[in-house]
Amino acid sequence: MPDPTTALTPVAEDGDERSQPSVEVRALRRTMALVALVVGLAALAGIGSTAAVGAQVTADEPYYLMTAGSLFHRQDLDIGPDLRDHSYRAYHRATLPQQTAPLPGGQRLSPHDPLLPAILAVPFGLGGWFGAKLAMVAMAAALAALLVWTATVRFGVPLGVAGVVVAGFGVVPPLAAYGTQIYPELPAALAVTAAVAALMGPADRRCTATWVVAVAALPWLAVKYAPVALALALVGLFALAQARARRGLLVGAVVGLGLAAVAFGAFHQAVYGGWTVYAAGNHFGGGELTVMGESPDYASRSQRLVNLLTDHDFGLLAWAPAFLAAVPAAAALVRRRPKGWLALGLPLGAGWLNATFVALTMHGWWWPGRQVVVVVPLIVLSVAWWFGTVLRWERVRPWFLAASGFGLLAWLWLQVEVARGTSTIIIDFASTTNPLSKAWRLLLPDGRVLAAVDDVRLVGWMAALAALAAWSWRRAGAAEPS
Repeated sequence: MPDPTTALTPVAEDGDERSQPSVEVRALRRTMALVALVVGLAALAGIGSTAAVGAQVTADEPYYLMTAGSLFHRQDLDIGPDLRDHSYRAYHRATLPQQTAPLPGGQRLSPHDPLLPAILAVPFGLGGWFGAKLAMVAMAAALAALLVWTATVRFGVPLGVAGVVVAGFGVVPPLAAYGTQIYPELPAALAVTAAVAALMGPADRRCTATWVVAVAALPWLAVKYAPVALALALVGLFALAQARARRGLLVGAVVGLGLAAVAFGAFHQAVYGGWTVYAAGNHFGGGELTVMGESPDYASRSQRLVNLLTDHDFGLLAWAPAFLAAVPAAAALVRRRPKGWLALGLPLGAGWLNATFVALTMHGWWWPGRQVVVVVPLIVLSVAWWFGTVLRWERVRPWFLAASGFGLLAWLWLQVEVARGTSTIIIDFASTTNPLSKAWRLLLPDGRVLAAVDDVRLVGWMAALAALAAWSWRRAGAAEPS
């Protein structure tokens, strides 16, 4: 059995591209730039899409933009003046859903964490909603470049495999969709990737500081990312504890994370009047924890373990069949336990379980997959590792390219429908006329209808995914391909 401590050992001990003899630095940089460009263009395709009738952005997005504008123009978080002046009409002409309640001091604060508005303050202040979305596109491109680097340098994935896999996942939803939508999902995915890249590096001050900052940033993007942040922190602290010569870094990391937690709690108590931003919302009269539901039915929610992947409208597979590789890749990762496997597996499991049992719903006023976007980069890295080190790439490449092409076609087809005014990107995306998409989704269970036929489909997919996992487990246990 592999030594569990190898789960935290980086491929390149010094973290330098030059320590990888199979990868030329120039080729790596060119691939990173090319993949970033391709992914950025795919995200850019959705920048002008109407989110809902009479709204360029919808649901939570106007509140993020109002807070960004308040930070830029007034240097505070109070969106009361924007609500009174209807400044949001520039990007949301429809009636705005009320999400905030007046605080004792008369302030109106958005019930969404402030880091994303802080990031978008200057782009939005200078370029309006379009500038904010351009900033999101830039983050999508940066995420793609970082994923290529991490897969190649940290996990030893061949450069060609890493480039194709990252591009294949980056040009399809949900990453392409959240590359222009004003939500913290994409920045959170970027923070998670930065943390993993640092965790896989040498146990030095730079890498330790990087993952500590990335972990500390996650709750400021959204408190729902706390379980993923905790998982990453545990991986990092365990790695430092194993490196006996790095006790000083371990103490520093513990102190840094502790101070970050205290600062988060103190800030939210002082500004929002509670431990989370939900204290400022008007939907949580029963307390902040009611954001998880008044009387959660956890047995019913357990279906999300599969439906987050397979749901007819809101599953990852519905719009990007390439995610079919996620389950066998995870099985191979656990079976082989390569260097760094725990840095991928633990936060991925934490994020998936959080989306399954803690999130109020997986079906909402957003693009599908929102609850798991934060851990999608971990799926991408796992699949890249699986394709590049366990399977023969030349055999799986045609399948992966076809699956990614399907997802890209579905994404671009919908953009054309939105441009023609026959659809919107949020409200009625599921009514797309794309014949391939409609035919494929007939095979998927609808978690909102819950008819008998959907139960049959769900059981069928559970069996199929279990079979894929079992096959991959056996395949990973065999000798590596020559």
